[in-house]
Amino acid sequence: MIKTNKIPVRKSVGTILNNETCFKAHKERKKSCKFNECKYWIDSKVDLNCTIIAADNGPKTLQEIGDIFGVTRMRICQIEKNVLEKLKSKKSSII
Repeated sequence: MIKTNKIPVRKSVGTILNNETCFKAHKERKKSCKFNECKYWIDSKVDLNCTIIAADNGPKTLQEIGDIFGVTRMRICQIEKNVLEKLKSKKSSII
């Protein structure tokens, strides 16, 4: 599946009122997201198939993150290291 930066049109879970997000609606109703075209969708029933809810559920181990995305914990470690280096270089260029 190719993920894009476009936010797809969402089908709501029940009635969404007062600008309530779908993430909040899924979490409150404890219903898994079935909209697998969403850029936030992951195959994780524990996290209601949503990366936003997964992040909100607290810290995860490298192994847990790897299991969600179908890669090894070592690959997650490499990605984390790369991201931290990029953030450090951005911070030093701002200062």
